[in-house]
Amino acid sequence: MKINVEEGLDKPFLPDGRHEVEITHVDEGKSEYKGVPFFACRMENEDGFVSQRFYTSAAGMPIIMDLFRAVGLEIKADKKLDTNQLIGKKLSVEVGDYTYNDPENGNERTLKQASHFEAA
Repeated sequence: MKINVEEGLDKPFLPDGRHEVEITHVDEGKSEYKGVPFFACRMENEDGFVSQRFYTSAAGMPIIMDLFRAVGLEIKADKKLDTNQLIGKKLSVEVGDYTYNDPENGNERTLKQASHFEAA
């Protein structure tokens, strides 16, 4: 079998640890289990990438605020945040594994995630 490698898909996951990255892509969607809206950022550098979902729920807002502050975007009450403004922004992230039980089947899953956002 021959597998095409598209541009941008030729990078590995970033190893665990702190990395300076650039947000190169933002997607929107809804969680598979409860239908909670989210946006996902692809964060990368020359060494690799990590993708991180940000759920637009009350519980997820502090993390979203940390992300926007880390890239230097202004946050004001009663104003809408535009996720497209994140594209091209640089920041420092901590990459590590996150393990949880899948609500559909109870199986343990481990994902690579970005957290602890700081200005680059």
